[in-house]
Amino acid sequence: MITAEAVAESAVSVAPGAEAATGVPEREEPVWPWKDAPIRALVQRIHQLQAERAQAFRRLEEGHSQYLSSGPPYDFPRYRSTVHEVTQIFAAASREVLAVEAELAGPRAQPLLASHVRSLQQLEETRLATVALLQLMGAPELTGQEDTVQMHQLKMNSHPLL
Repeated sequence: MITAEAVAESAVSVAPGAEAATGVPEREEPVWPWKDAPIRALVQRIHQLQAERAQAFRRLEEGHSQYLSSGPPYDFPRYRSTVHEVTQIFAAASREVLAVEAELAGPRAQPLLASHVRSLQQLEETRLATVALLQLMGAPELTGQEDTVQMHQLKMNSHPLL
């Protein structure tokens, strides 16, 4: 399984010695583990990333349930920590999905498959925004409030489809 750690460990400089020649340090470019992998391996990796996302959504739901049952007073620092951890998982998965999509769209010349991966990514972004909005709207601090201008602005700023 290709993991974020494997990607980070495989990072190498683009041009070793370029720093000595120019005096400017070169950015490290990762060597993507899927560069020469068969298309089937790329599809399997997308499937693995989806499983990781599903697990992260479950963790987010658990964290929210624990937050709601923790109070009053509510244990917001714990919930914030859970949200931070899950956000990192989603961000890492998104970066990897986008890299696989670029590989499929570019060097692999698989535009249809790449477009499906892009659609999947967009749906996951929408799902995450929706879950976050629903959790926010169910927060004890907002429960019982009428749909005021502030609540309307919160909805509009939190999700592009609302």
